[in-house]
Amino acid sequence: MKPDPHDRRNGLRERNATAFDKRFVAPLYLGTAMNPVNTSLIATALVAIATCPFLDSTREIMNPIDPDSSALLVMDYQPTILGRVGDAEGLLGRAVRAIDLARGAGLQVGHVRVAFEPADVANVPATNAAFSRAAAAMPAHAPHTQFHERVAPCAGDIVVRKTRVGAFSTTDLDAKLRARKVTTLVLAGISTSGVVLSTVCDGADRDYRLIVLSDGCADPDEEVHRVLLTKVFPRRADVIPIDELAKSLGQA
Repeated sequence: MKPDPHDRRNGLRERNATAFDKRFVAPLYLGTAMNPVNTSLIATALVAIATCPFLDSTREIMNPIDPDSSALLVMDYQPTILGRVGDAEGLLGRAVRAIDLARGAGLQVGHVRVAFEPADVANVPATNAAFSRAAAAMPAHAPHTQFHERVAPCAGDIVVRKTRVGAFSTTDLDAKLRARKVTTLVLAGISTSGVVLSTVCDGADRDYRLIVLSDGCADPDEEVHRVLLTKVFPRRADVIPIDELAKSLGQA
């Protein structure tokens, strides 16, 4: 079967192949020319590199998003957490757009925040490095732990409050999603190395299809953010910008 000329992934694959040739193939052939004894070894290396699944930089959403079985999760978009990352206003604007796209296409929208009731604080052991000190500073009814007003829940949205890093372990989120027959999660959150990382790993183990919105996430450490989006998450999720989400939902 001939490739579809209108499938833009073909162009991406061609560009990826060119980059692959420049980065790996050319240097290896140069080494062969300089030292012919290495020919067999280099040929073996080329095959190994070419077939490595983690070198595919063209990975996209290969299947369409079914609105009836998909949900957008907006996680930890709270004033106290937004203040830790740069360009919070830009991030909020992109999150608002993602929510509008999801609602327009008929996806379920869910909201996750981290905050503690007094009993929750008392139940955090000293061994918990993340929350043994921080929990008391995030009371459930304080203004700085509420959902930011620009991304506040609407009637019918899923809403959960958590007391650990990930969206699942201390909430009934999984039960609420299963009750709505959701099997695909689109994730936006702060921080990339916190709630997003934890939810990606836990969600993958729970057999959800995962889509991470690269420009709907942020982290205080830009290098950690980059490595997670480009090296870690693609093993468990599709990583796409919000513009790509719009195209996938037919709203570009």
